[in-house]
Amino acid sequence: MTQLESAIKGITTPEMVSVAKAEEIDVDLLRERVAKGTVVIPKNVLRDLKSPRGVGEGLSVKVNANIGTSGDFPNVEDELVKLRAALDAGADAVMDLSTGGDLPSIRRTILDNCPVPLGTVPIYDAAVTIARERGAITRITADDLFNTIEYQAKQGVDFMTLHCGITRESIERLRNCGRVTGVVSRGGAFLVKWILTNDAENPLYERYDEVLELARKYDITLSLGDGFRPGCGADATDRAQIQELIILGELVKRAREAGVQAMVEGPGHMPINQIATNMQIQKRLCENAPFYVLGPLVTDVAPGYDHITCAIGGTVAAVSGADFICYVTPTEHLGLPDVEDVREGVITARIAAHAADVALGKPAAVKWDREMSKARRARDWKKQIDLAIDPVKAKKIKELRSKETGDVCSMCGEFCSMKVVDEYFGGAINAEC
Repeated sequence: MTQLESAIKGITTPEMVSVAKAEEIDVDLLRERVAKGTVVIPKNVLRDLKSPRGVGEGLSVKVNANIGTSGDFPNVEDELVKLRAALDAGADAVMDLSTGGDLPSIRRTILDNCPVPLGTVPIYDAAVTIARERGAITRITADDLFNTIEYQAKQGVDFMTLHCGITRESIERLRNCGRVTGVVSRGGAFLVKWILTNDAENPLYERYDEVLELARKYDITLSLGDGFRPGCGADATDRAQIQELIILGELVKRAREAGVQAMVEGPGHMPINQIATNMQIQKRLCENAPFYVLGPLVTDVAPGYDHITCAIGGTVAAVSGADFICYVTPTEHLGLPDVEDVREGVITARIAAHAADVALGKPAAVKWDREMSKARRARDWKKQIDLAIDPVKAKKIKELRSKETGDVCSMCGEFCSMKVVDEYFGGAINAEC
């Protein structure tokens, strides 16, 4: 029985109890949201998941980190180091996007070392394998793709990005909408090429009932992929993007009717003034399903700093309704991230998520900020570092730049505004005012 089916029947699962405790909300309220489909708890029935996470309505905004090998860097040991860095930095979920090396073995190793929900994009595995065996990704059969999905499900994958909303009709919409960057989703590009080469419908759409059967069997949370997400600001909110979103909304409804958990993926690159509207459109078209966004990146001219453009857009998106932010690293658009890039990407996305949680008045987030403010007022440096979203960096900077300054930092020294006023008032200002 899936989490969704359990919730509909009024059954509280151990995962619901764990998520409710972590989120500090009533477990009955959480179960009601899971039953509606506005919250998902990605957890494969075959997996002993140590740290379940809930994504969706009323919960803290979650952060995903992508890792994975490539043809140039196929070593799984490198990815395990990145996995540990992502987890240490506070990632709520991880996706294995490997395309190089022994993919089943790599995925098994990552699963065995990942205590949080793990996601994949099965078409990557299918495309790489078939290209090796038959010389071209267009020689994938529908059965190849479904066999890959089930194989990964049997390994224990918790959620899967499946580009079910790309259809022959929507490709024609794409062809005629005058895009600058075309298709930037790798899985989306594979499917477009396959559909056009084989003159056939997308099997993930045409045989969606079979997708649902597999998802229900293993309680795979469907992450309905945005194969036509905008890859630059100029392409944002165009007809191809919205057409796919309309289809994904219909597929969300069918998933719920089948007892399958589903969330929807979103942009991408997008000017900041379009983000709130896009979040509202998604929630309306997709039955308030949890929304999983890549940023959005609010400008196209910041290679090397795209973790920052992601954070700006991610905060606006989350305040406006997004539930799950996929991190972007400083190497986005430039190359495969290293360990430090992964760590920095997670921290930056967490800042965006937390800023949104504060703006939305989520009690734990507000309390965290308030405790930091009190520690600053008291010039309690140990507590400030302990409360920092990145205590390692905070401690390093403090020790390097403020070695001999006592209870103040080296920016203001004895002219610290809070210290001056506290000495004048003799502590008469009420910190709780």
